Amino acid sequence: MNYSEQKVIRSFQLYTQIAREGVLDIEAVQLYKSDDEIRSLLDLYSREVDCVIILTSERLFLVPRTKLSPFHVNNDWIKRHYLRSGATNGDIYLLYFATLVLFGSFYDTYQSQEPTRQFIRLDEWIHLIQERIEQIKTNDEAQLKELEKEFSYNWSIIIQKWDDMDDIKETAKKQSGNTISRLSFIDTVKRFLVDQELVQEIGNDEITLTEKAKTIIQRFFMEVEYNKGIFEFIYGFERDEENASY
Repeated sequence: MNYSEQKVIRSFQLYTQIAREGVLDIEAVQLYKSDDEIRSLLDLYSREVDCVIILTSERLFLVPRTKLSPFHVNNDWIKRHYLRSGATNGDIYLLYFATLVLFGSFYDTYQSQEPTRQFIRLDEWIHLIQERIEQIKTNDEAQLKELEKEFSYNWSIIIQKWDDMDDIKETAKKQSGNTISRLSFIDTVKRFLVDQELVQEIGNDEITLTEKAKTIIQRFFMEVEYNKGIFEFIYGFERDEENASY
């Protein structure tokens, strides 16, 4: 396709802005929807850096498609900005696992298109993680090793990290940032997700998914091509027993 110089320049201006800020406003959304050439060029520029454009009703987001993207948030950055001193890759694995459990909790079937709940409380999120941990424990050590190869998640470390956390003070109203507790850890994960505009706090220790998160989940997490069956593994036993309900 041949593009006019004006369209190339305008598209590149939009791309440099979204590359710098990670987001574009409603004016760019309308242009992206209405102009095929602008949309095509923006998508092309994004693919060149291994990213995709995520469209919501009011904003455009630049989201890394793989770890190879220069815009991918790496583990060291998460450790420095969110996790306590001395955090290891095990803490990162648990953060990712907690995020997957959270995302899955909003959908009642595998490959759902729309969430079936509006919010979740932090204590319920902790309870759901415990359920998933207990389910993973039903696999013996050899099975876990094979599953680690399949999904590139260190399930043994995830289990150990979660079990090592203190849950005695879970009912406390306030938790110190240095307290090694499940509530403290989940509060850290929540803060990370809020900063990434994936969840929104709505009060009373309740959070809800943002439109950005819903779009990402539908486009990637519900597609086997991208998630490699991770949701199916985490929630699969309940789909077998309860006809895809979790």
